[in-house]
Amino acid sequence: MSVTGSPGSTASLRSANQQRVVDVLRSGDQVTQADLARQTGLAPATVSSIVRDLASAGLVTTEPGSGRRGTTVALAAAAGLVAGVDFGHSHVSVALGDLTGTLLAERRTPLDSGHPCDAGLDAAADLLDEVLDDADAKFDSLRCIGMGLPAPLTDGIVRSSAILPGWVGVNALDAARQQFGLEIHAENDANLGALAEHRHGVARGHANSVFVKVSSGVGAGIVLEDRLFHGSGGTAGEIGHLTLDESGPVCRCGSRGCLEAYTSTGALQAMMHTQLPGAGVDEIVAAARQGNVSAVRALEDAGLHLGWALASVVNLLNPGLVVVGGDMARAGELLLESARIGLRRHALDAVAATPVEASELGERASLVGAVLLAAERTELTAV
Repeated sequence: MSVTGSPGSTASLRSANQQRVVDVLRSGDQVTQADLARQTGLAPATVSSIVRDLASAGLVTTEPGSGRRGTTVALAAAAGLVAGVDFGHSHVSVALGDLTGTLLAERRTPLDSGHPCDAGLDAAADLLDEVLDDADAKFDSLRCIGMGLPAPLTDGIVRSSAILPGWVGVNALDAARQQFGLEIHAENDANLGALAEHRHGVARGHANSVFVKVSSGVGAGIVLEDRLFHGSGGTAGEIGHLTLDESGPVCRCGSRGCLEAYTSTGALQAMMHTQLPGAGVDEIVAAARQGNVSAVRALEDAGLHLGWALASVVNLLNPGLVVVGGDMARAGELLLESARIGLRRHALDAVAATPVEASELGERASLVGAVLLAAERTELTAV
């Protein structure tokens, strides 16, 4: 995030202090000026001056307190809105949010799994118009868009992806900027799920956590010391292509025995093709809950392989929590209990009890993360 003025100048210091105050206000909690001083470490007089500047610029609102309660400060609705776009294997979701990352409206529509980039962005643009109408908001109020893609991204370019073949080699940032005419920030969808669960989901309070999205593909978002970890090239977390058996089934990446070849929705459906031909994940889960032994064992098998891979993750990173999201997470304990067993079998004793929990935000995790990303990347300072 840019800071106005040259490094060390009075202008740059003022801008940096304003940003510290704004970052606290993004939580959406009721905050007094005294709270701001305490949480930012700034002097009360400095906070009071910053709040006056931000209020004059229309970025915050203030409400005088009564008694010993000080003036309450909040980001102003007039400061603008943000949007989140989440592309999946066969869908796109769009949400509108305020600058605290709170969702105001959302829509979702199916897409052909082989859709080209421009068709996907056209569909997203149509949904954006719809959510703006739903919230009685204008396009001019949008400040920024966060976008999630189920593919590794390097400098905004979509690398090899069997999930979104129509996007491979596309500079997603440039294409989205051309489509929407706004500032765009893009992330891998698992990273956005990790951000959302860390801020508003089951991983709240954990400085170190891993979010694993298990759907048509398998990927992880990693939070270390309260920050997303991207690695040197932006592809950290691609655990779907950990090799569990080099003589195993062929994965769509071209290798054999990848985690994704055992745990993805496609792998589950392939295992159940004979017993429940044409059944989707929800039908297989329903059958398991009704006592179908084949369905129960298929989910257990997927969970054991997932746990095997998670053991490597917790051995390396020692997170406080592993969160499982995506379509397969709808199986709940039918998947998670065997995942915990697989983890315990293959992890070091010191980390074998690492909690493995289902996503609190469900299939909306990446969309919520996209809105949060846009809100957090929107610069709000009074010139």
